[in-house]
Amino acid sequence: MIHQSSSAAFRNSWNPIQLSSQFLPSQGRQTPSPSAGEEQSIGKSEGHRLALVVDDVSDVTEMLSVLMTHAGYEVTTAASAQDAIALARENQFDMIISDIGMPEMNGYELARALRSLPGYETIPMVAVTGYSMFDDRNRSMSAGFNEHVTKPIDPRAFLNLIEQL
Repeated sequence: MIHQSSSAAFRNSWNPIQLSSQFLPSQGRQTPSPSAGEEQSIGKSEGHRLALVVDDVSDVTEMLSVLMTHAGYEVTTAASAQDAIALARENQFDMIISDIGMPEMNGYELARALRSLPGYETIPMVAVTGYSMFDDRNRSMSAGFNEHVTKPIDPRAFLNLIEQL
C-alpha cells in the first residue's frame, strides 16, 4: 500500500485513494496476458524500458517510481548522484529522473557527468525539483536536462510529459 507522503514534493497533490484509482490497477482485477505471438504494450513502450530515479528523499523516490512504473518503465532508484553514476556505468537506462538539490553532488553536476558517459549523450533526462525560478530552468537545460518540472508535481502532467519524451 502506498501512503501519503509528508514530503513537500507531493504535499496536497495526491492521496493514496486517488493514486490507486487513477494510476494503479484495481485490486482483485487482473490484466489480461497477451496471447501467443502478441506483445503487451504499456504507453508507447515497444519493449523493455529502464528508468533511473535519483532523489535523496525516499518519499519522492517512491512516488516517482510508482509514476514511472505506470508509464511502462522498470525502475531503479538511487539516493545520491554518486550512486546514480555508478548505476549508469553498469546499466543502460532509457530515462533519468533526478532531483537538483542533493548533498555532496547536485543534480546539475549529475546531469553533466551522465552526459559525458557513452550511451547517455541523448537519452531523456528530467529534473524534478523544488527550484522554481526562471534561471533554475535555464540551469537545468544548460546542465543537460531535457525538461525541468517543479515540485509539487501534477501526476497526470508528469505522465504526459514522460510519454512525450
